[in-house]
This record gives sequence, structure tokens and C-alpha cells, in this order.
Amino acid sequence: MTPVNHRVKHKSTIPANSGTEIELFVREYKADGSGGTRKPVLMLHGRSVPALPCFDLVRPAQGGSPHPDASYSWAQTLASKGYDVYIMDLQGSGLSPRPEMHDPCNANPAPAQRGLLKTNPGTEDCDSTANYKSQLGNSKSEWGELGTVVKFIRKRCDNEKVAFIGWSAAAFVMGPYALQNPEHVASMFLLAPMFPPKGRWSKNPSDPFAPPPGTPLPDEAVSEPAAVFGFPMNLTSKAAFHAVIPDKDLADDVWQAVMDCDSIGQKWGGSTPGAPEGVMRWRNTYWWGWNTSTVPHGSALGNAVPVCIVYGDEDRTANTPEEMGDVLHFSVPKLYEGIPGADKLMFRVEGWDHNPVWERKPNQILQHMSWKWLKDQRVYGVESGSWVMDPDGVLEEVAPVPPPGD
Repeated sequence: MTPVNHRVKHKSTIPANSGTEIELFVREYKADGSGGTRKPVLMLHGRSVPALPCFDLVRPAQGGSPHPDASYSWAQTLASKGYDVYIMDLQGSGLSPRPEMHDPCNANPAPAQRGLLKTNPGTEDCDSTANYKSQLGNSKSEWGELGTVVKFIRKRCDNEKVAFIGWSAAAFVMGPYALQNPEHVASMFLLAPMFPPKGRWSKNPSDPFAPPPGTPLPDEAVSEPAAVFGFPMNLTSKAAFHAVIPDKDLADDVWQAVMDCDSIGQKWGGSTPGAPEGVMRWRNTYWWGWNTSTVPHGSALGNAVPVCIVYGDEDRTANTPEEMGDVLHFSVPKLYEGIPGADKLMFRVEGWDHNPVWERKPNQILQHMSWKWLKDQRVYGVESGSWVMDPDGVLEEVAPVPPPGD
């Protein structure tokens, strides 16, 4: 299956290049076969890993022969089922522009991160703060980039609504976009969605998606707090990345796919001068508008936009303790509970963590679940409710949470 890569023009609202026409990277796989109604799907990455290693990973050949587990490509599987599949990178990730991220002195100044660049390319001349003293993007800029790509897809697909598939922090972008633009969205399939029940929002019911009080302003000398938002770029080392993928051969292939998306990051990192091992560069952004106060907006989710959620019972990234505070406490079940409509379905899968995309059996299960959801809005014979799935695929329904006072 041959991909077609697009460069979708967008007028940037990221402060680092505001008003500039940039090109967002979008990969397309056309549906197998022809004729009939177009069925577009858009896949969006999370906070740190770019889109192609997430959704279009193809393992390299071994000794001239195809790898026995050659394709982990979720995108190609859905295209083979009759969908026009699009994969996008937001600015600051993958093959889309990364303004201000070329400068090693703009990496997170924390010693554990800035220190990754001490040898390659060298940060001895960097100050204790970043040269560009602001986060890269924010919710509004990322909703705008997603909207530009949605319009591009609808124009190519006979104006059909677009089904969303998002992993992890993609929920911060796809969720509020769908709430504000349900007329463009056919449905959502969210894997391990990040959802802070008491996260940032404007606290204005008439304008819930406005920037909240205290939003760091890029035109200030330093975005506050500087230790969190006073720089545009975070880093992940090869060793830290490998630690989250149990299959080390697969981890090597995923890491190489990340490096293939970053001509600068692949030349950084490592402790041997002139022999970089690479670092994963990812955008520092400021999100708002996604919590239990905003999810009911317009009653869109679960009604105009049906939602399917899948997450692992061992996922400690998308589910964190309340003691973490309003911004860092995440809860997948509370997202499900907050969706107002009845067209919602959730699976908690036993034995899965935050990264099932990079495990062979979970990857195949995910591909099947998303296909059935897109095709029938039904998975394993159920179309609504909250379910637990054991390692053998046996389902058990979770009793609804009673209203307060019952």
C-alpha cells in the first residue's frame, strides 16, 4: 500500500511564527477498492511521539526478507477495510514545522533534559533559561491546525464528516474541537485519552473554550511559571524511550521511526562526541478546555458525535491519583461519566498499559476494535456501556455509577 504525503497550508497562530503560512504534514492512504461513499478517518498523535511511529509503523526487512511482524500500521489496516485514512503531525512534532526547536538552548533547562545535549551538539554556551522564553503552542493554535486538516480532508472526500482516532494527549485537541465543531466530526475512537476532570478552563459557561485566567502569554518576557512554560521544547532520550517498550527489538524499530521523522533530533544526544544516538524532541504546549465542566458542551459527545474509549487497567499515565492536583490528575472513567449522550462505549482491557500500539496482540486487537466501531458503532456485539475485557476477550459490564445521594 503506497502512501501519499501532503503538505497542507495553514496560517499559523503559534506565537513563534504567528501569521506565517506553514505546511502541516499529512499522510494519506486511500481506501482499497473504489466507488461508494467516502469514509475519511483522521489519526492524531499524543504529547511526545510523532504520528507515523504511532500509526504507520512498518518494521524493516531482515536479511533481505520481510520481517515476520512487518506491519504494525493501524492506518494501513483501516485503509484495507475501505477507509480513506489520514495521519497528521501538529506543529512541533514529526514532519510538521518545529519553530524555535532547532536551537539546543531552547530545550527544557532542567538539568536532566538540557544535560542530554551536553556532548552533542553541546550546551555549554546556553544560559539557565531558554533563548525563546515561551511554550510553543496552546489549545487554540492546535484546534486551529486540526481544523485546517479536517477541512482539507472533507474537501477531498465529498464533504463527508471525518471520524477521529486519537491516542493519549490527542484527546486534549480532538475532544474540544469536536465539542466546538460537531458538524465536522462523524465519531471519535480514543485510546488511553488524557482527561483532567478539574483541568484548566475559562470558568465562563458562555465561553468555555476561551483562554483561562492565568494563561501564560508568549509576548511576556517569560511565560509563567518559567520552569514549566518558559521554553518551547522537551526532550526524551533513547534509553528513556526504550524503557516503555518491553520488546527491545521492536523498541529499536520504533526509535528509528521517530528519528526518521526528525533530521535534527537524530544528530543530538549521546555521550560520545561526534556519535549522536538521537533524542526525541517534542513540543511544550499549554492546554485548556477539556474537563468535566466542558465535556457536556452542546450535548455533542455521545449524541452528534458517538464516542468509543479504550484503555488499559495498568495505565498509570492516563489515570493518576487525585493528589497530583487539578492539572495532573487524569481519569479515563471520569471522561466516560462526563459524556452526556447515550452513544458512548468504553473498554478497560486487563493487562494493557499506556502503549498497547507497540505490542503485537494488543495492536491487532486495537485495529479490530477501531474497525468495528467505525463500521457498526458496535464492538464485540455491544454498542454502549462500560465494559471490562479480560486477556481472553471475555467481557463483563461495569455497573453504572449512581448519582450523588442515591
